[in-house]
Amino acid sequence: MTSRRSFLKTSALLSAGLLVAPQLFAYDKKYIGLQLYTVRDHMAKDVAGTLAKVAQIGYNSVEASYGDGKFYGLDGSAFGVLLKQNGLIMPSCHYILGEASSTAKGTILHGWDKAVEDASQIGLKYMICAWLAPSERGSLEHYKQVAEDLNKAGETCKKAGIQLCYHNHDFEFIQENGKYPYEILLNDTDKNLVKMEMDLYWMTKAKQDPIAIFNKNPGRFPLLHLKDMDKTDKQMFTEVGNGVIDFKKILSHAKTAGVKYFFVEEDVCPGDSFDSITQSINYIKKNLV
Repeated sequence: MTSRRSFLKTSALLSAGLLVAPQLFAYDKKYIGLQLYTVRDHMAKDVAGTLAKVAQIGYNSVEASYGDGKFYGLDGSAFGVLLKQNGLIMPSCHYILGEASSTAKGTILHGWDKAVEDASQIGLKYMICAWLAPSERGSLEHYKQVAEDLNKAGETCKKAGIQLCYHNHDFEFIQENGKYPYEILLNDTDKNLVKMEMDLYWMTKAKQDPIAIFNKNPGRFPLLHLKDMDKTDKQMFTEVGNGVIDFKKILSHAKTAGVKYFFVEEDVCPGDSFDSITQSINYIKKNLV
């Protein structure tokens, strides 16, 4: 039987945990995710072996990329089998807009119905517009068209029980007439049809405050990219915990943001990407979860 003393001790520890790391209680489930772009060179050579290694390192969630109707050259069912074999879930996947390439399959503007069908087959919860090519950016007026395209794509996703999101870089924070393109993407899209995947490196690079954006747009950010910025003047990518971004402070606002999943990503690694993702997860396990 639990004694009053042990009960009070447990309660005190729990309360302390809430004060130190409230982000732990912001998610329905606890997953440490990896955006597979980080290990893209390995994925290009050996999809099955790379997923096995990712799981061995300790990740239990991944975010993939979809191109030409495939997940790394595999159809949804085959890729899903590999995920299941390695105990991995895949809540989300990256896609491109497709305005710059009318021949690419499975983009938001070309073959989206089939992309959504494949996403539904593999059990995705989120489909993400990963970036805009330089020719797809343009003026604020053009971003309004992009917002319209995202709303339309989000409607298709919604019918399949999937949430569309948009992933930022820093180019969305180049002002035009005192206004950021990111504001257009937030304000001109339906908040229920289009949510956001915030990349913390690019937000920091653009000199934006993630917490202020969370507070202004609560519940709009179900996904985060944990990507650190090194301490040099070059502001390069680095392993989580090895740079200047205060992830613990940002994650303490995860409930306000509406965060459900986060993914480690490092666009360029100094050595083998397996070494980098190992360093990142070790920091996360020790300090953030």
